[in-house]
Parts: sequence; C-alpha cells; structure tokens
Amino acid sequence: MAETLRMVVAVFGNIASVSLYAAPTITFKRVIKKKSTEDFSCIPYIIALLNCLLFTWYGLPVVSNKWENFPLVTVNGVGILFELSYVLIYLWFSSPKGKVKVAMTALPVLTVFCIIAIVSSFAFHDHRHRKLLVGSVGLGVSIAMYSSPLVAMKKVIETKSVEFMPLPLSFCSFLASLLWLTFGLLIRDIFVAGPSVIGTPLGILQLVLHCKYQKRRSTQEPNKQKENTEKVDLEMGNGKELVTS
Repeated sequence: MAETLRMVVAVFGNIASVSLYAAPTITFKRVIKKKSTEDFSCIPYIIALLNCLLFTWYGLPVVSNKWENFPLVTVNGVGILFELSYVLIYLWFSSPKGKVKVAMTALPVLTVFCIIAIVSSFAFHDHRHRKLLVGSVGLGVSIAMYSSPLVAMKKVIETKSVEFMPLPLSFCSFLASLLWLTFGLLIRDIFVAGPSVIGTPLGILQLVLHCKYQKRRSTQEPNKQKENTEKVDLEMGNGKELVTS
C-alpha cells in the first residue's frame, strides 16, 4: 500500500513538473519568431539546467541505492531536455555580447556539475556520503531557484495586478511542490523534500495573491497582458525550474 501511494504521488509529481518545464515554450516561440531575445535573461534556465542535472545524477544508482529514486531520474531527465533547449535557443538568437554572457555563465555551471559528479563517484565509496554531497549542492541550487517567483510576486504587489503572474503557472508550481514534498516525506529523504518546504508556501502565497488581485486582471488590455505574461514566464525560469524533480 505504501509503495503504491509513493508511486501515485511520484507520477502526479512528474506530470505537474513537466508542465512547469514546458511552460516557457510559448515565450521561446516568440524569441524564434522575432529572432531576438530582447531583454530576457537566460540565467534562470541555466540554473534550472544545473538543478535538473544534479537531481538526475542524485537519482541514478551511482548515488542512490539502486533505483530507489527512479522518479527523480525520469522527470529531471525531461527537464534537462527542456532547459538545454531553452539555453541553446537563447544562445542562437542572442547578440554577440549576450552569447558571451551565456557562455561565461553556462561553462562554470557545467564545470561545477562535472566536478561534483567526479568527486561523488570516486572520492566516496558509499551511497550515504554520495547522496549527502550531491543532495546538499542540489538543495542549495533549488533554494536559489525559488528566488525567481519572488520577482513576479513583488511586481504583483506593486501593480496590484496578477497579469505578471499567470495562474496556470502558479497552480502547477504549487501542485508540483506539494507533491514532491509529500513524496520526499514518504521516502524520508530530506534532499527530495527540502526544496519543497520553501516552494509549497511560496506556491500558496502566489495563489493568495491571485485571489486578492484577480479582479484587476480583467481590466488589463489583452495584448499587454499576453506580452507581460510571456516576459514573466521567461524571468521566472518556469519552474521549473522551480522543482527538484
């Protein structure tokens, strides 16, 4: 029964997380159409890529005991594909100065992951210490990712309008955080549940702000609302990167 419950929670957590990873595709269609990254930032996606790499590695038998954390591998594997695609699209359509900025940010991030992977594989010879190293770094990266929605929430409070914070994105963020918090508690893994301890309250706060300022949203011009929504999708990192799984 307990195993079935964990599997059900993991499956729904995967679905909610993949929805978050896919959310910025609308914005990147705009980037491709305009052939310009405008004033959007790629940093949230690079951080999200590192997060997915770390937790995919964490879930593999090299770090975890056999396939005890297989759900982390599936969802973060999909996340790697999404986030890497976003970074490559941004790199292709950015200005020469922007390309340099992306390279200077991405290369150190990928170097950090490679170092952690090598150290965890060869410096430690048991799953406990490997999980401690990879999980601790992953936890720190995940917590850093949660600063992205704070930018949107600050904008909502300042403008008293939720046009800067799409409801589907906020709901999926809350749902994914809640599900992975539950999964982490069920398997008693602090590194899986830890990021969602912060993400779940932030998701609730986003929904509260929607309830408070929803009426003002209908007064916004449709075109302006769509433009701002796309911009915030990119600035927030969608997700995704808002999750550890």
